Amino acid sequence: MRILVVNAGSSSLKLRLLGPDDALLADADIAAPRAEVDEAALADRIGDMGAVDAVGHRIVHGGERFRGPIRIDADVVDELRALTDLAPLHQPKSLAALAVARRALPDTPAVACFDTAFHATLPPAAATYAVPAAWRERWGVRRYGFHGLSHAYAARRAAEMCGARRVVTCHLGAGASLAAVRDGRSVDTTMGFTPLEGLVMATRSGSVDPGLLLWLLERERLTVAEMAGALEHESGLLALAGTADMREILGRSDDAARLAVDVYAHRLRAGIPAMAAALGGMDALVFTGGVGERAPAVRASAADGLSFFGLALDRELNDTVDGDADVSAPHAAVRSLVIRSREDLEIARQVRVVLG
Repeated sequence: MRILVVNAGSSSLKLRLLGPDDALLADADIAAPRAEVDEAALADRIGDMGAVDAVGHRIVHGGERFRGPIRIDADVVDELRALTDLAPLHQPKSLAALAVARRALPDTPAVACFDTAFHATLPPAAATYAVPAAWRERWGVRRYGFHGLSHAYAARRAAEMCGARRVVTCHLGAGASLAAVRDGRSVDTTMGFTPLEGLVMATRSGSVDPGLLLWLLERERLTVAEMAGALEHESGLLALAGTADMREILGRSDDAARLAVDVYAHRLRAGIPAMAAALGGMDALVFTGGVGERAPAVRASAADGLSFFGLALDRELNDTVDGDADVSAPHAAVRSLVIRSREDLEIARQVRVVLG
């Protein structure tokens, strides 16, 4: 089966055509800032892929209903569109890409694969906000979690590499989140009702005191749209250092760059033990995503601050790693792994399950 994976992320749209043994047959990346998709360019790239037997779409939000992959039809599309408010940075992009693919390949079966679905196993203690019951019952207010396709693949790969059962996965890219995974099941994560909660990200704030937001809305008379735009697109590393590119920030030595790295690392180091606590311990720590895979300084900062947990990196391995590898020091009690993010493989696996 030749599976076309359509992966709409925070800043790009990735196409991967995978063969029966997950061999990469063709690929293309299209810039997709904010919620925008160049539909003409996408249609052209799909046309260049050749024969396609099935399409797998990464969909960020599946809400309460979609707790696993599902074959796409008109009713599914309508329900996905209704979830746009919960993921305004991602859902419109995914739906636009889905529409283009359906027009280009109208007779090809397509499957929606959800980032939230992996976290459907969160126990009530981890999924529940301490807010009025009416909010939870009427609007489904709960912690959904995101980046599930990446976390699922990374945890499974970690188990293959070192037999780890209790894994903390760090997906660090334009968006960033942690997950606590026991025997392949998510038991906690840092993102919540929307992809804004948790770690500092490229242009997203991560967790902010809700009282601060209320204060700004009341005192400064900000509109809801202005607030949303600031938190989604004008915060995070961009707000601290003037750029959302971690590579550029790590190459600078000015005060703003140092503060951005320190704030980012502080939130990361605080989150990892919280995930480990949900697991009752940690066998392996995984770094994945663009920053997780390509920023040795970020990995070193996290490990240096958590040496009491048994984390220690081999400096040479950490600085030179390329691809999946164990970068732990020989004496480390907890394994530290760098794993290439392969959401495409996870999506293709789920497509095969749905389509048999």
